[in-house]
Amino acid sequence: MKKTLCFTSLGILLQACQTSTFQPKTGFVPDNITAIKIAEAVWTPIYGREAIEKEKPFEATLECQVWTVKGTLPKGFAGGVAVARISKRDGKIIEVFHGK
Repeated sequence: MKKTLCFTSLGILLQACQTSTFQPKTGFVPDNITAIKIAEAVWTPIYGREAIEKEKPFEATLECQVWTVKGTLPKGFAGGVAVARISKRDGKIIEVFHGK
């Protein structure tokens, strides 16, 4: 009987975790500043703070409810930059990569 009670409690807990939350009308990533902050938070553990700092300023553009955030390189430099694609609606990281 205790096992059944534990599973029942767990089932209720899991169901409570799956309920919908507040959804802002403008999405969880409403502007380019927020998108850039999220991208930096994702890039830093992957590429390192020093490498990411060298790619400032960052550019963020919104297309089809997805933010694309990119680093920049100084003029005359060859190479790629960090890129992150983030859902405006829920902040989900769709894609992260670094060009070459």
